[in-house]
Amino acid sequence: MKSIEVSSLSFEYPQVRVLENLSLEVPAGSFLSITGPNGSGKSTLINLLCGLLKVRSGSIRIDGKAVQSYSVRNLAQKVAVVRQEFVPAFGFTVAETVLMARTPYYGQAGFETKLDREIAEQALEATETREFASRTLGQLSGGERQRVFIARALAQNSPILLLDEPTSFLDLKHRVAIYDLLKAAQLEADKTIVAVTHDVNLACQYADAALLLSSDGTYYHGCCEDVFRRERIERVFGVKTFTGRLGKEKFFIALGKFAKDSNIITDSSTGRQQQ
Repeated sequence: MKSIEVSSLSFEYPQVRVLENLSLEVPAGSFLSITGPNGSGKSTLINLLCGLLKVRSGSIRIDGKAVQSYSVRNLAQKVAVVRQEFVPAFGFTVAETVLMARTPYYGQAGFETKLDREIAEQALEATETREFASRTLGQLSGGERQRVFIARALAQNSPILLLDEPTSFLDLKHRVAIYDLLKAAQLEADKTIVAVTHDVNLACQYADAALLLSSDGTYYHGCCEDVFRRERIERVFGVKTFTGRLGKEKFFIALGKFAKDSNIITDSSTGRQQQ
């Protein structure tokens, strides 16, 4: 079953086209990673998938229905979104923020139920945010707020999770912990995960498939092993890389002009030397 179907999708802002004839399918219960340089259309695609931007050319279908045919409430029951970190304008507590995710499920009375509170508590526990549940969002660090927004998305309990750089502002420990959490949600709760990331190495470890967007409108879609190749990474991102493996895991390290001892390095995936 296909959770998301994108067909011949193109999108442009005034005088700037960011997506060109994009087609892909995201099977239900799979994990798709979206990566690419700044300005390649990653966030735009997330905004199109959740209905924030209107499709002008091509189509997007969620569970077989055009995304624009859903009401806001019904789409929220299908899709939860974690956007890039922002500073909240209101003094809501962490617990209140996460519980708000249950709004699409409130009955006619318009109040949360015991089940809603239990689901919110579980999301706080899973993201290790319960310890500061009584604090306001404005009192948290950027990384702590990002974990709260992920807790809110989990509490929404939608089958599809769209995440725009979910590990922004997170340290190494919590970056890996969040991806462990997302992978567990995929495997244990059958969630469909679509995550934008600049970290190609996290994409290689956790995703089933990858979408690599280029600034010139071209794109590459398929399994991570096929999409992420050194020559392609270097061309799309405009940076030299070292590529290696740890067991079955492929990894990439960007090399700047002043990388120490970088005149000759060994690419452990090929055994060749790079100058």
